[in-house]
Amino acid sequence: MRNPRHSRRIDGVLLLDKPAGLGSNAALQHIKRLYRAQRAGHTGTLDPMASGLLPVCLGEATKFAGGLLESDKAYRAELMLGVCTTTGDAEGEVISNRPVSAGEEQVRSVLERFRGSILQVPPMYSALKREGKPLYAYAREGRTLDRVARPVTVHALDVAGLHGARLEIYAACSKGTYIRVLAEDIGEALGCGAHLSGLVRDRIGRFSLQQAHTMDQVEAMPEAERDRLLLPVDALLSQHPRVSLAPADAGRFVQGQRVFMGKDLQPGLIRVYGTGMGFLGTGTAEACGWIQPKRLVSLGALPSGAAQGESADPAVLE
Repeated sequence: MRNPRHSRRIDGVLLLDKPAGLGSNAALQHIKRLYRAQRAGHTGTLDPMASGLLPVCLGEATKFAGGLLESDKAYRAELMLGVCTTTGDAEGEVISNRPVSAGEEQVRSVLERFRGSILQVPPMYSALKREGKPLYAYAREGRTLDRVARPVTVHALDVAGLHGARLEIYAACSKGTYIRVLAEDIGEALGCGAHLSGLVRDRIGRFSLQQAHTMDQVEAMPEAERDRLLLPVDALLSQHPRVSLAPADAGRFVQGQRVFMGKDLQPGLIRVYGTGMGFLGTGTAEACGWIQPKRLVSLGALPSGAAQGESADPAVLE
């Protein structure tokens, strides 16, 4: 068990290139130990067989990870046509084999059916819960429960390669899209069945796999160099408007009090900074000009004196 005296306060986001064969939680715990972080969380589970982008949030970043969970994602996937498995992926047992005759032109025609808004039935081998019990637990007992189809959006779906029975695709989709289910449904539409034989996550929101670091790279670095890999906490919120508050207003904001900005605010989520204080947290802008604190950085994470607010610098909307 890790000695809490050896942990430290560290905040930021590591873009990890998770290797195949390692579960998301196992990867998270390993990164947490490497950084000796007090708190850690990840944004979007990848199955053990999958590899690719897994943002790991440390310290205060865990408070703001929700936005990435809601973000669109992009994948490179490999489908094995003609072979169906119990789980819809390569980890399951083979339940059927069928001949494959589809050519690239037919595949492209079939993929058109799965672009845009579609309905997906969640797989039994998933973490969705029924009566407090994950579906995969029922599946392991040999039970199949009725599931309600859910709407998802496939923004892009293209052929990346077709090599005999191996079909490579690129998919960009909304949160909650099961690529395993997409693989199975494409296989059925082709008349031969399929399962997901490989998966790489390329993108989550504005973050891409090209920005990520492998586990081996992170492990090999000394601690100071490893710390420099971390993106700042507010990198998770770059899509939201930025507001800077004068110290007096910043002091009230970090105490959970509403502050008045003016009447030119667009309603919605904003990221809030204090002049000379850095990132303070998120707020909800109201059309009447007020900002309501939503999620705040802990006072201990702010520079010394950040909540005191002595000058009267005007607030700035950027």
